[in-house]
Amino acid sequence: MKKQDNLRLKVIPLGGLEQIGMNMTAFEYGDSIIVVDCGLCFPSDDMLGIDLVIPDVTYLVENIHKVKGFFITHGHEDHIGALPYVLKQVPVPVYGTKLTLGIVENKLKEHAIPKNIKRKVVRYGQSINVGDFRVEFIRVNHSIVDAAALAIFTPVGTLIHTGDFKIDYTPVFGDPADLSRFAELGKKGVLALLCESTNVMREGFTMSERTVGKTFDALFAEHENSRIIVATFASNVDRVQQIINTAYKYGRKVVVEGRSMVNIIATAQELGYIKIPDGCLIEIEKLKNYPKEKTVLITTGSQGESMAALSRMAASIHRKVSIEPGDTIILSSTPIPGNEKAVSKVINELAQLGANVIFQDTHVSGHACQEEIKLIYSLVKPKYSIPIHGEYRHLQTHARLVQDMGLPKENVFVMHSGEVLEMDEQSAGINGHVQVGSVLVDGLGVGDVGNIVLRDRQTLAQHGIIIVVAVLERGTNQLLAGPDIVTRGFVYVREAEELMEDAKSVVLGSIMECQDKRVTDWSKIKNVIRDDLNDYLWKRMKRSPMILPIIMEA
Repeated sequence: MKKQDNLRLKVIPLGGLEQIGMNMTAFEYGDSIIVVDCGLCFPSDDMLGIDLVIPDVTYLVENIHKVKGFFITHGHEDHIGALPYVLKQVPVPVYGTKLTLGIVENKLKEHAIPKNIKRKVVRYGQSINVGDFRVEFIRVNHSIVDAAALAIFTPVGTLIHTGDFKIDYTPVFGDPADLSRFAELGKKGVLALLCESTNVMREGFTMSERTVGKTFDALFAEHENSRIIVATFASNVDRVQQIINTAYKYGRKVVVEGRSMVNIIATAQELGYIKIPDGCLIEIEKLKNYPKEKTVLITTGSQGESMAALSRMAASIHRKVSIEPGDTIILSSTPIPGNEKAVSKVINELAQLGANVIFQDTHVSGHACQEEIKLIYSLVKPKYSIPIHGEYRHLQTHARLVQDMGLPKENVFVMHSGEVLEMDEQSAGINGHVQVGSVLVDGLGVGDVGNIVLRDRQTLAQHGIIIVVAVLERGTNQLLAGPDIVTRGFVYVREAEELMEDAKSVVLGSIMECQDKRVTDWSKIKNVIRDDLNDYLWKRMKRSPMILPIIMEA
């Protein structure tokens, strides 16, 4: 790891800024690039038909000869979800802790990613040497086990990337965060700290995960005569462990429902991260063999996802579980920003079925609040601060927080995705920009849906489509048949016959006008039909459906 003259370290966020999710940051020095995390984010309401959004990795593809590997901080979708797609373009080794790589392995199997791409399990305190970098994994706490911060040793200095973290002195599984290692690194000197910002707007400390266990205990005791269904994040292994412990204490059998939940719990159990008492877990088919008050279902769907198990139960379309009056439903999560409406809808549907829905004090965050962020800064004492993992308002609040702690304003970099931050021991500054953006995943198609296709989908959803069919004679362009008009999602034709007749007259007028002007180019005739019909419908209906003229030759 030798310093080269005039070379500076580049920090390039490829995602994870301006939004929650899609976390991905590249570090470049000379001929070496390492990438921290490779996440996805979920589509917004206006991205019709889109399943996932992943980062644009054009920069990595163009510099693939430099890329040494992906270093994954933990196993949440916003940090690992894009790996199966990106590894097809950038097939380099993946490094992570045991549970993280166990979850990654399941995803890679689903996508048939070849085994020859190296997956290396790393222990806390272990360092990996790649190119001009040495990367050490440091224990932190989060809402998933085996989360890590990264110390990145470079020829110009040490950087620390916190990943997602909180400081939990009483974790359910494993040990508290390794604060002594952060302090050691701080004493030796840290060039820059990349610290997460998700909860930076909340004052104080984040509560310990164990506090949720006490809430579960009280709720199970209070509702001992009803079936209990708990919805939580599939990846929150500690939360599931506490639900299982409480169920076992009260003599209840446990069913795990929801594909992602089943997969992650199976992986965690196989690797020893969750302990399930013998005979406690049963298959969903055996649920009917036990009294309802002696069962607990742990399910996905706490975010109101339409196809998740809880949503299907609420809509009465789940094949094996029906919600009944008196059931107790515990939502052990808070809605991710943007999901509030979907969660409210599920709660209302459950209430209408007679269930008792509980969502107060049943969740603690996995992200650091202000005092924990301050603690990390006071231990690490970085020269530069780079707030990451959050919307722009989170990053700005983070910047103000560290400036209040005494860090000079010029040493705090609130960046945009794609900006290149160059730094060495003496100075740092934004210098240049690389291509970044969002790649939309729709079914098996990756990147084949862009802004134009999305705009068409939005038009179809808002105003419908009108197809105009006309048959013209070859050579003379005389109208032989039609025009016929077919609509979908615009009006109910049987109740709008007058409108359809008027629309046909408009199209007929357009064709006649083209004939009078001796227009023979079909694309021009189609444009005239489209424009005239669009003007008429806007004046008459104040709507702008998609208009698709089809001209056939005879």
